[in-house]
Amino acid sequence: MPLLALVMAMALWASTFVVLKVVFVEVSPLWVICARMWIAALALLAMYRFWGKAHYQKGDWRLFAAMSLAEPCLYFVFEAKALTYTSAGQAGMITAVLPLLTVGGAVLLLKEKASTRLWAGLALALVGVIWLSASGQRSAEAPNPVLGNSLEFGAMVCATIYTLSLKRLSHRYSPLWLTAMQAITGALFFLPMALVSAPLPTQLSSQSIWAMVYLGLGVTLGAYGLYNFAMTRLPAARVAAFVNLIPLFSLLMAMLLLDERLNLWQMAACALVLAGVMLSQEKSEKAAELA
Repeated sequence: MPLLALVMAMALWASTFVVLKVVFVEVSPLWVICARMWIAALALLAMYRFWGKAHYQKGDWRLFAAMSLAEPCLYFVFEAKALTYTSAGQAGMITAVLPLLTVGGAVLLLKEKASTRLWAGLALALVGVIWLSASGQRSAEAPNPVLGNSLEFGAMVCATIYTLSLKRLSHRYSPLWLTAMQAITGALFFLPMALVSAPLPTQLSSQSIWAMVYLGLGVTLGAYGLYNFAMTRLPAARVAAFVNLIPLFSLLMAMLLLDERLNLWQMAACALVLAGVMLSQEKSEKAAELA
């Protein structure tokens, strides 16, 4: 069940890049994020009786603050801005470095051990990310791919902080409890930002309305709930490895639904990123066990 939950969560997260690209045409990015967080938060508040266990320990508020501030708050700020400058396919490829950053963060912050092979994979993937950003061509979908891909990389740093904080909390709090804290914090965080950024949308197409409902219930509630469920039952290193599916899902969805295409150099950079990820994952249970 945890493995199936992870695959479903990655497919939902990958679809975010495509859905946001479409809805951003009509609605300001911060209003989209604000709406999805409020939809998820209200749905979770209605499910309060089913949140499950919560065993608070002294100092947990720091982990909750780090988790929620990193994701959804700062993560969505970076990602929303990134998708105004780069394509959905390129942004999805940047997520391939998240497993490596997660293990690297555990080594630096949690004093975990990592093999030379893992660090080589990290370096190779980072070179691929830089290459992907530098080889991006300006277009209607990606007016400034270097800036957009750099912002998406910043989102991955936030996701790393979120994953490490979540793992520390997952033994004492249920998946729904953790998801609810993220959604409620995000709803309160993004409302004033949205009000300042742009006027409240007064006319919305049915496509945009359903897109924001999908983002709130399907992605914010669904994907985060599934991911948090898996995190309570599997080591963080194994969970993070499944993020490698997002670039593949997002590229496929962008090509099928948005008719996006990558040039030859970008495809080579994508291959380099995936090669680095694969290199780092071999013997990962021995090299980096974060449970």
